[in-house]
Amino acid sequence: MSAMRVDIAVPELGESVTEATVARWLKAPGDAVARDEPVVELETDKANLEVAASAAGVLAEILVDDGRDVAVGAVLGRIEEGAAAAPPDAPAPAAPPAEAAPVAAAPANVEETAPAPPPLSPAVRRLVAEHDLDPAALKGSGKGGRILKGDVIDALSADAPTTTPPAPAPAAPAADAPPDTSAGERRVPMSRLRKVIARRLKHAQETAAMLTTFNEADMTAAMEARARYREPFEAKHGVRLGFMSFFVKAAAVALREQPALNARIDGDDIVYNDACHIGVAVGAPRGLVVPVLRDAGRMGFADIERAIADFGRRAQDGTLTVEDMTGGTFTISNGGVYGSLLSTPILNPPQSAILGMHKIEKRPVAAGDSIALRPMMYLALSYDHRIVDGREAVTFLVRVKECVEDPRRVLFDV
Repeated sequence: MSAMRVDIAVPELGESVTEATVARWLKAPGDAVARDEPVVELETDKANLEVAASAAGVLAEILVDDGRDVAVGAVLGRIEEGAAAAPPDAPAPAAPPAEAAPVAAAPANVEETAPAPPPLSPAVRRLVAEHDLDPAALKGSGKGGRILKGDVIDALSADAPTTTPPAPAPAAPAADAPPDTSAGERRVPMSRLRKVIARRLKHAQETAAMLTTFNEADMTAAMEARARYREPFEAKHGVRLGFMSFFVKAAAVALREQPALNARIDGDDIVYNDACHIGVAVGAPRGLVVPVLRDAGRMGFADIERAIADFGRRAQDGTLTVEDMTGGTFTISNGGVYGSLLSTPILNPPQSAILGMHKIEKRPVAAGDSIALRPMMYLALSYDHRIVDGREAVTFLVRVKECVEDPRRVLFDV
């Protein structure tokens, strides 16, 4: 009786996502596959995801190669259920010596009983393979000893030579050789995520009546509160207190008072959202991603900081899911972490507004009748003028400024 073959199909990919690209196969035909073991990595408009085997056996065939686009439900390959992988060719046994020396009992081998290391994410696995590293020699800083992409980069930096080797003498050019016009160029195809980012941002510029208004916030009170409570906050909640939680809470207060900035246009209708699902822009190796804080207005500072820290780690690992990045109603982008002093952020469709944070820099400002140096941050609010009036946009940004400059306003809801 022949073994049954089980299809490996493209699963449901989430809201509004209908197709994906085969990023890479994690198994080759003939490899043994365990049930629920990842066998292929897909790249969607929003995230990478791994498709796991629904049965144990052997990967019998691959039907869709790397780089090909596939629709939801498409068959990617097949597993021969219950089959065993072919054993590797065993080397011929060596002839025994004339007199075999007695072999002492081997001591217990720690490595044989050690637990298996945590699995590597696709991004980490790719980086380890590219640089021919031994995962067992890497120290993981993630949960349960998981190796993160930053751990691999740190290991590569530590192994890098500290001195620059002398440059080899340039070879003499061939006589009458034509100039090489391709030197210094590399051509690579755009990833699906990069193409989607480009298309969505261009669509936002062409569709929305986009306008940006500016203000600035004195960060003195927020910085003092952070300095005063940083250690007890981290000791109690196990996460670092950053500035993003101040702005998320301030934005939630302002969105509740100015609902047009938490709405979207759908045809000839305006759809108002009762909850504030705030997306936080995070830089990732494949491009900018925007995971969402669900019902951020009900989250505490510790909840927000824990969620953002988790988003950052998973963005680097490439393990954010489609569900993590859908359903946002408003976005906050912090260009200040890269040193940006001022920018005009582009809307994240179909949202009607986005708040841009920037670098904190000491500047002379009026303090009563005198001039004082204060840590200031420029704030930028880009909005769709089709749905948001200038008065609402300015009022929103002033409210955010008030809540950041005096965080007690959030506590007492004033």
